[in-house]
Amino acid sequence: MRSGHRLGRRFGWLWGAYGTSALGTWLAFGAFPLIAIQVLHAGPAEVAALSCVGALVGAVVAVPLGPWVEFRRKRQVLIAMDLVRFAALLTIPTAFALGVLTLLQLLLVSAIVAAADITFRAASGAYLKTLLRAEDLLVANARFESTAWTTTIIGPPLGGAAIGLLGPVATVVADAVSYLLSALGIGAMGGHEPRPRRREAARMRAGDLLDGWRYILADATLRRLLFNTAWFNGLVMATQPLLAVLMLGHLGFAPWQYGLAFAAPSIGGLLGSRLARPLVTWFGQHQVLVVAGALRALWPVGLAFLGPGTGGLLLVMGVELGLIFCCGVFNPVCATYRLERTATHRVARVLSAWAVTTKASTALLTAVWGVLGGLLGPRTAIGLAGVLLLATPLLLPGRPSLRAGV
Repeated sequence: MRSGHRLGRRFGWLWGAYGTSALGTWLAFGAFPLIAIQVLHAGPAEVAALSCVGALVGAVVAVPLGPWVEFRRKRQVLIAMDLVRFAALLTIPTAFALGVLTLLQLLLVSAIVAAADITFRAASGAYLKTLLRAEDLLVANARFESTAWTTTIIGPPLGGAAIGLLGPVATVVADAVSYLLSALGIGAMGGHEPRPRRREAARMRAGDLLDGWRYILADATLRRLLFNTAWFNGLVMATQPLLAVLMLGHLGFAPWQYGLAFAAPSIGGLLGSRLARPLVTWFGQHQVLVVAGALRALWPVGLAFLGPGTGGLLLVMGVELGLIFCCGVFNPVCATYRLERTATHRVARVLSAWAVTTKASTALLTAVWGVLGGLLGPRTAIGLAGVLLLATPLLLPGRPSLRAGV
């Protein structure tokens, strides 16, 4: 590795902590719905509520945490959020062992974990900007992105095997332990973190809750990028349950084929994240952001033409490969672009508002597309989302004007 790519020991600990918790999350992928179905005998409506309501409530709970994080030392917040997720998740195997596990507890834990996820992301972005030089941010974000896709490839197959042998509760234990290990890794970083700028008032005011959104909406570049991200992510994720129904139900794909259709194309995300920095060097940051953001919107409409058999499986894998490759390029460039565009003393509030918006919009659109899937059928609803996604490049930012990001 060239010296220009060495980001230091402290970043290495942060990166390792991120990889550990990401692997734990993917090991437990789908564990909550499986627990609801297999242990609590929940129906489709209850399982859908578990996916949507937990995320939506978590987003609401996280709203006041963005301004709170801004005036705290970020490393302490990262450790605290890891420990919160560890403790919350650990209540599930405990309740299961005692025979008192309920759907309400799953909903509460889901909401707590969602709120802690949002807060952790806000604190980690703000911490990263103070930890590294501006020219190293893209390298760091690309490494996080490549790690995310690597754990996506590895985690679900291992988690599926663990569920088959030990049951879904065991993977929740693994996820909880991964957050504990992440907290220990962040604690081992050492070093001095600059004291956050003091707030003007001793107490948080109601208006402070909206600071992140005010900052984003006042900047045309950030505003358009947020709208694009919220709509794109929401529409893509809203079709995932319908695609599962279409593939596993109507078209008769085996569960292993369904898993393969999404795990194998994740290699595209790994490749895309590795290419993000060279592409920015060759073509410029804004050009890569806009082109990759536009190209990722072209793929999902192809899922409306999904058929049975090998041809259908190859179609899904091809669409997902193209989509994930473009996202692998876009995501680290977008994350870096957003950090550079945001003043250092506003990063936590902006990232918190950003995460709350995208998580809430995804939850709402998933609920809406669940209704549309019931009314129109899963194929038509998937096709409608694909057509709407074709319009999302119109929300990508034009050439930005200058704004201080320090």
